[in-house]
Amino acid sequence: MQTDIEIAQAAHMLPIREVAERIGIPEDALMLFGNYKAKIMPDFLERVKDNKDGKLILVTAINPTPAGEGKTTTTVGLGEALGKLGKKSIIALREPSLGPVMGVKGGAAGGGYAQVVPMEDINLHFTGDMHAITAANNLLCALIDNHIAHGNELGIDSRTICFKRAMDMNDRSLREVMVGLGGKANGYPREDSFLITVASEVMAILCLAEDIDDLKARLGRIIVAYDFENKPVTAKDLKAEGAMTLLLKDAILPNLVQTLENTPCLMHGGPFANIAHGCNSVRATKLALKLADYVVTEAGFGADLGAEKFLDIKCRMAGLRPCVCVIVATARALKYNGGAPKDSLSEPNLPALEKGIENLGKHIENMQSYGLRVVVAVNRFASDSEEELTFIRSYANARGAQCALSEVFAKGGEGGLELAETVCRLADEGESNYRPLYDLDSSIQSKIETIVTKIYGGRSVAYTAEAARQLRRLEKTRLARLPVCMAKTQYSLSDNPKLLGRPEGFEVTVREVRASAGAGFVVALTGDIMTMPGLPKDPAAEKIDIKDGVITGLF
Repeated sequence: MQTDIEIAQAAHMLPIREVAERIGIPEDALMLFGNYKAKIMPDFLERVKDNKDGKLILVTAINPTPAGEGKTTTTVGLGEALGKLGKKSIIALREPSLGPVMGVKGGAAGGGYAQVVPMEDINLHFTGDMHAITAANNLLCALIDNHIAHGNELGIDSRTICFKRAMDMNDRSLREVMVGLGGKANGYPREDSFLITVASEVMAILCLAEDIDDLKARLGRIIVAYDFENKPVTAKDLKAEGAMTLLLKDAILPNLVQTLENTPCLMHGGPFANIAHGCNSVRATKLALKLADYVVTEAGFGADLGAEKFLDIKCRMAGLRPCVCVIVATARALKYNGGAPKDSLSEPNLPALEKGIENLGKHIENMQSYGLRVVVAVNRFASDSEEELTFIRSYANARGAQCALSEVFAKGGEGGLELAETVCRLADEGESNYRPLYDLDSSIQSKIETIVTKIYGGRSVAYTAEAARQLRRLEKTRLARLPVCMAKTQYSLSDNPKLLGRPEGFEVTVREVRASAGAGFVVALTGDIMTMPGLPKDPAAEKIDIKDGVITGLF
């Protein structure tokens, strides 16, 4: 059986000019990166602003398991299948981070015969967006310490510096560090820490900005620290926003690539969903809607994380109205949620499926509560029994959701026709009934507790003393009207990764509440979630190589 990279390397890619032409993008609107990648020039969105918007379809999933669900693969395959039905479709995805690529072999280009290509380029540097974001982030960090070293005119209390350095790699040794050692010439010693780039507020800002002017304004609003009178100090106070915007002037432009079947894909931005808001850029999504009848996008990890943030943060800010939500599930993952051992998931086990499917049931309820029409996409494996597949379909139908089998990994678009037909039928039923979960006028505490009780199914929320203090300070400011971005484990509806299925009666602990004033949301960190992941015992990087110009080991 061919590996993902072998399939991708054998693909027949069209010149990106031809892919662009198919969706109405002329060559003069492209910034080319070789023959198969391009950025879309900033004035093109203005040219198509009066076009009618297409239908927006969100792809999400049950809580991820070691068995794998195939959410990105399903997203890509659905876009390909829509093309086979003669529909004008575009896929809108996030960019991969080098951390997971080199760590747990988790890129973001799909798999099997439902991939975005050129896969190697996409997973390795791509068009340099991640590096530009890292540079802009770290420029601001350098300006903070430089300002303090040269007299600290703004009166920054170095104990309150809350803007962290970043790098696009998993490196646990940088979670807690000391900077400024070695004498006065090196600055003042203080504790610091690193985030992975995809958790940076600069990444969130890039993905939520409407244009370069909005980008600059948002960067200026970043709160970097507090002064000795406990007043916020911003990037604008440090005169940093101009240079940061300059570093991001090309990174803000959406990237155009294609699938194995030459379906157009706008791939732009890459915030994680467990520690950030988990959605591709507003600019890419809005551009896709102006160019296609159906736009298929995804939100990271399970629906309790990425989909909730897509619906309560991105859609609310950008005025987007999704009409259909596809929830990806597998019989294997549902059995795992029901207690089946990882090494026996290929064996029929209806009792485990009946127990674990409650996880899917909660996600169906949640997405319906936003007013969305729901389709369960069952990513089919050869080991799935007909009895198991029939049970999943009946379960979904009984809860008001449609259900379709998907075999896009093995068959590409052809394997997603049932899913595409179901999605089209629902999307064409009428206007979207989307509505956010909570009112922005609610307190930050109320928003957090609404998410925990309504989306996660928890009983209550506990706050550490530090989080309670931070919450009280934020509630007194204009930031209290911002939406909330929850940082939580992806493996459970709760903040405990070991609580699988549909746990009940649990309490979620919020240990920190921080303002991302530039991004436009408040972040609540729960449980043991970390903003700088570590590499596993056997990192994927050990198996990746290049010989005679051929890349091996990359998926």
